[in-house]
Amino acid sequence: MTELPIAQHPVRPPQRRIVARLNHLLASPRFQALAAGLPGLRRLVRRDGEALFGLVAGFCSSQALMALVQLRIPEMLLDAPLSAQALGRRCAMPPERMDVLLRANVAGGLLKMTRKGDFALTRKGAALAGVPGLREMILHHDVLYRDLADPVAFFRGETETELAGFWPYVLGAGAGGDPELAARYSDLMTQSQRMVAADTLAAVDLTGIRLLMDIGGGSGAFLRAACDAAPDLRGLVFDLPEVVGAAGADPGPRIRAAAGSFTSDPLPEGADAISLIRVLYDHSDQTVAQLLAKVHAALPPGGRLIISEPMTGGARPSVAGDVYFALYTMAMRTGRARSADRIEALCKTAGFARTQRRVARRPFVTSVIIAEKCQSKLTDNNVRLN
Repeated sequence: MTELPIAQHPVRPPQRRIVARLNHLLASPRFQALAAGLPGLRRLVRRDGEALFGLVAGFCSSQALMALVQLRIPEMLLDAPLSAQALGRRCAMPPERMDVLLRANVAGGLLKMTRKGDFALTRKGAALAGVPGLREMILHHDVLYRDLADPVAFFRGETETELAGFWPYVLGAGAGGDPELAARYSDLMTQSQRMVAADTLAAVDLTGIRLLMDIGGGSGAFLRAACDAAPDLRGLVFDLPEVVGAAGADPGPRIRAAAGSFTSDPLPEGADAISLIRVLYDHSDQTVAQLLAKVHAALPPGGRLIISEPMTGGARPSVAGDVYFALYTMAMRTGRARSADRIEALCKTAGFARTQRRVARRPFVTSVIIAEKCQSKLTDNNVRLN
């Protein structure tokens, strides 16, 4: 199964010729130079040029962000502004080079300059220092940056990506029996899961659910948050043996853990709801189809499936889904970011009778779909919740 292509309106030959001529006109250096001097077009040309240059400079901005986070500069600025000289001393960096780093992050909106010429945090910069898991997520991007060093080879599929080794379970290898590696990616999952859990639980209703099984739930971060939100809820986390047995894993008093792989082992029974939090986009359509079929079979009539993960924009591509997460999952080598339409289609193919999209507070963090198993053995693949 493959993603449905974006709908295309047929272009008649005369229209096609007009579009081609317009494109060649816009690509002409002579036209660009002329347009830049015309009052009616000057602002448009400037805006488009700035947007293009922003794309060109994007890698430099991301590396300036990486350095800011690695040096823990946001934490240093939480209490009061500091000068480039003071920060340079703390970070063992020449003040003139620290000044360049700081100004780059002023341009990025994370820092601001005071009247004295010191540097302080903006709202976004303060969030960078305080949002759980954000620092860890940024720091591990050095792996993705290396994978993208040769972008043409990357898009051709010729790169042996390092990111696939960072998340070894996606290739079916678990952690290869390496407790240290399992603890490494479990810790990152736990840290970053807090934002996803908060936004997911704000979008779903857990009323009536007695036992929620979280497949691929790591150390139980999502289930702990769910149990805090629903006092009568019990949780069951199902994940690889290396993950549920990782050092420091503590699901909580109302949560138990079961070890296994959803690709090869049967799912535990007894849950009246199942959650897949950032699981589907790690895997191919074939693996996802098999998993959804297993989930459907494991749920009782009327059981609910909660899917929460970043999604593409479908016919309206988005930066979060169609740029960042699309490339990230491509680097993982087995997964793919999908649109909500595509996920709903996979759910209905697996037998779920109804699906419902829930608006998450931060769609760039996650989007939510609820799928419901029919109350009886009969299925209705044409019904959708409103």
